Amino acid sequence: MVFPGQGSQSVGMMRGYAGLPAIDRVLGEAKTALGDDFVKLLDEGPADKLTLTVNTQPAMVTAGYAAYRAWRSLGGPEPEMVAGHSLGEYTALVCSQAISFGDCLPLVRFRAQSMQEAVPEGQGAMAAILMLDDDAVRAACAQAGGVVQAVNFNAPGQVVIAGEKAAVERAIGLCKEKGAKRAMLLPVSAPFHSTLMRPAADKLKTYLDKVRITAPKIAVVNNVDVGMETEPARIKDALVRQAASPVRWVETIRRMADSGVTHIVECGPGKVLAGMTKRIAPGVKSFAAADRASLEEALKC
Repeated sequence: MVFPGQGSQSVGMMRGYAGLPAIDRVLGEAKTALGDDFVKLLDEGPADKLTLTVNTQPAMVTAGYAAYRAWRSLGGPEPEMVAGHSLGEYTALVCSQAISFGDCLPLVRFRAQSMQEAVPEGQGAMAAILMLDDDAVRAACAQAGGVVQAVNFNAPGQVVIAGEKAAVERAIGLCKEKGAKRAMLLPVSAPFHSTLMRPAADKLKTYLDKVRITAPKIAVVNNVDVGMETEPARIKDALVRQAASPVRWVETIRRMADSGVTHIVECGPGKVLAGMTKRIAPGVKSFAAADRASLEEALKC
């Protein structure tokens, strides 16, 4: 199973799972952790408030975990292996029982706040580069000057870059010169996973020192090393480094496939990761569990 990160959120994203008691139980736990207003925001919005990083990150963990609990309650098997894209790695750790859901929500809210504060609004940017070789994207970033790096290797021909806004804009031009089919700025509030996030990573390290993490009961493939850690200290270290390091998603899915995984279910709102899986590992059967209907369809696989 894989869990989405920021970008898949939408107001009312939990309504598609209506009628499943497991969803209501998870929302009750979220209300205990972050309050009534947080749960109300998931259902009623407004959208601009939900898309604030400090709300999006706990919202996506809640939605992904709720979908997972619903999957299990309907008889879905426990996965052999889990992973999450960026923020989704925290959802994967909750589902693997390495960290409690109640501890994870304030943790990811702190992570979000730290990331937002690391770079003043308007000074950082991210951009999607389509249909250009990974090495050519890296070369464009190196030639652009300033701080800009390839930070999300999402699928073949789909790379995201991040850094200082002016540097990102120069890199966009260079990528187009090198043959990118499209290169465009993304509507995000910070240059996530770039080296500009190191102040956030430092804050996260201090916070994580106080959080109880145990050995996962399900193997978790992490973003930063494409590794599967079992030692709590090493899991925390990987989470700290992840904040200011690239998301190696192509390698993550290939690691799963190479380990013998035959079916991958995206658990949570949206179908972005399911689409990426089809491009990265065409031999793997890819499903989305974005609402009750698609979840029940995936159960038949």
